[in-house]
Amino acid sequence: MARQWRIEYPGAFYHVLSRGNNRQDIFEADDDRTLFLELIGEFSNRFNIELYAYVLMNNHYHLLIKTIENNLSKSMQWLGTTYTRKFNIKNDRGGHLFQGRFKSIIIENDAYLLQLSCYIHRNPLRAGIVGRLVDYNWSSYRFYAYRKKPPDWLKTRLILDQFGGEDRHKAYRQKVQRYSEEDGSVWEDVKHGLVYGSQDFVDHLKERFLSDKKNVELPQHNSMLGEFQAEAILHRAAQILNFDLESIGRPKQMTSEQREKRDLMIYLLWETGRFTNLKIGELFGLTYSSISRRVSDVGICMTKGKMFRERYLQLKSQIKV
Repeated sequence: MARQWRIEYPGAFYHVLSRGNNRQDIFEADDDRTLFLELIGEFSNRFNIELYAYVLMNNHYHLLIKTIENNLSKSMQWLGTTYTRKFNIKNDRGGHLFQGRFKSIIIENDAYLLQLSCYIHRNPLRAGIVGRLVDYNWSSYRFYAYRKKPPDWLKTRLILDQFGGEDRHKAYRQKVQRYSEEDGSVWEDVKHGLVYGSQDFVDHLKERFLSDKKNVELPQHNSMLGEFQAEAILHRAAQILNFDLESIGRPKQMTSEQREKRDLMIYLLWETGRFTNLKIGELFGLTYSSISRRVSDVGICMTKGKMFRERYLQLKSQIKV
């Protein structure tokens, strides 16, 4: 089975999900759930994890967390193996409890965190386990919606502070009630099965973490690689070169310096091998043959001119392509 690509860095938000092996129950009784929550508290302290929301279902769980350190995989491995060992001893069982590796979605910011908290808290209602969310004891919902004092390891302020007015708990409760119409949109908005956030955030992650080589074991990585936007590279290069992209539409008015910057950007896109001359031409308002000439001319200039080549290499070093 293909591995999930993990993007890890200090301060990252995640939605984490793990299911029972062959969808078997991972909680057989309430004391199993109590044990898991006790381990969540230890997990938070041991690995410096901030936890914002959770729900424990029969055969899976959801967590919303922030890793203060770069330790998502390490901390989740500890949680999974520790709970499995204690669960197996308690229930006189053996073998794997969880279905492979945990699933994680990286979240852009606290606004997206709020949306996911609503989705997570509505799980028991969608599953038909309860008729009212307040009747479900194994989620963080009641701490948000009804002023119940949370455990020390559950951080509710980041989400509740997004509501104005005197009663943030009531506002959150009403938000969750309205959220029934938005349930499906969460997964539609998850990009590449990995990121919940804006396209700008996706582009930032690509520039920072994306390798330029495909990996057959990492389909999410390859999905992002395949959809790396030429426009994003172009805008970043223009910023670095202090080039006004609107001047592309006025080629006759370009100075020689502007043409040089334009040609550097053309060559940058061409050298990635990801974009056709036709695609590059569409971006610059040039024909297929004109792009070929520009690429050829830049190649000659870099061979003959050390300063020109150094300028290009400096540009390329600042852009993940």
